Amino acid sequence: MDTFAPARADLFSFGLWTVGNVGRDPFGGPVREPMAPTHIVRKLRECGAYGVNLHDNDLVPPGTSAARRDAIVADFKAALEDTGMVCPMATTNLFSHPAFKDGAFTANDPFVRAFALRKTMAAIDLGVELGAKIQVFWGGREGVETDACRDPREGIRRMREALNYLCAYVKDNGYDLRFALEAKPNEPRGDIYFATTGHMLHFVDSLDQSEMVGVNPEVAHENMAGLSMVHAVAQAMEAKKLFHIDLNAQKIGRYDQDLRFGSEDLKQALLLVRLLEGTAGGDRYEGPRHFDAHAYRTEDEEGVWEFARGCMRTYKILHARARSFDADPEVREIIKDPKDPKSMEVDGLCKGYDANKARALRECKLDPEARGKRGLGYERLDQLLIEHLMGVRSCA
Repeated sequence: MDTFAPARADLFSFGLWTVGNVGRDPFGGPVREPMAPTHIVRKLRECGAYGVNLHDNDLVPPGTSAARRDAIVADFKAALEDTGMVCPMATTNLFSHPAFKDGAFTANDPFVRAFALRKTMAAIDLGVELGAKIQVFWGGREGVETDACRDPREGIRRMREALNYLCAYVKDNGYDLRFALEAKPNEPRGDIYFATTGHMLHFVDSLDQSEMVGVNPEVAHENMAGLSMVHAVAQAMEAKKLFHIDLNAQKIGRYDQDLRFGSEDLKQALLLVRLLEGTAGGDRYEGPRHFDAHAYRTEDEEGVWEFARGCMRTYKILHARARSFDADPEVREIIKDPKDPKSMEVDGLCKGYDANKARALRECKLDPEARGKRGLGYERLDQLLIEHLMGVRSCA
């Protein structure tokens, strides 16, 4: 039995646009033939995934007649049913059409903003029809090259108006759907509004229906800003706003690469899986583990499925390594909370202000000089992490 073979319970998902990527880049055309969405569904199931996600355009090409649209959707639903696959998330392509060159929800042109809303409502309808419970919003064109074109505050207000409108649309139709907002610092625009997950979390709190809106952090996008994906996800989880997640890999300082999960910076990938799976004792993330990545341009179709299997296998290997690390007695000794009565008393004085606690805290002997001389053992801790990651130490 392969310990690292994916299972339905792992909640691994891919987008039609990820495994369906034909290898086009700014310097060259496609190197792979397009694959039918129903073929992708069946092949992903063979690889061990449980779900497949999509943009509206991925399934129904723009300009498709209503009758043809219904036939395409019926075929896709039949493929999902035949394979036992699900569509956990849907999103809207608000970046490809030339009308969106100055943004969608934030564009200066009210006709473009209206088109974006209408397109998104149709995409929401499609996602709900396919069973999706999450609608992701990536504002790929919501930004600028020339800030003189609009007051950035107006861009923020327009985005808020659009999200409030669409939340109301969902509630008016009785849909069981939540929104997840995806941040990115730049590309394809020079600067994109709401550049990081932290920006998005603040923005969510300003919405009329903030309870139905969360975030969708992506490894590559946080790394493009030189930030820690682990910290971004932790902030989202602590706020109970991690509604979806995009897993991939990224070299720092590069364009958005969408590399196979775990193919760069394995230590951060391990720490991310550790956080999501709760092996250190925290709450576990219960949503889909979505791989928003694609195969190298060097690959044929078989290489695409090797890529998909690799994403899932690496995640499961890292999960096993995280369990081993957190079960290591030496690790637990280094990071354990002090439980001696004096430490617990001091800790209690720092929680829940009242005048008596503040008075006691002023009088408490803390001895910061002695604390400053203590070594914390984090060099050893990091070496233990590396040894578990490399498979030369195991405690699970």
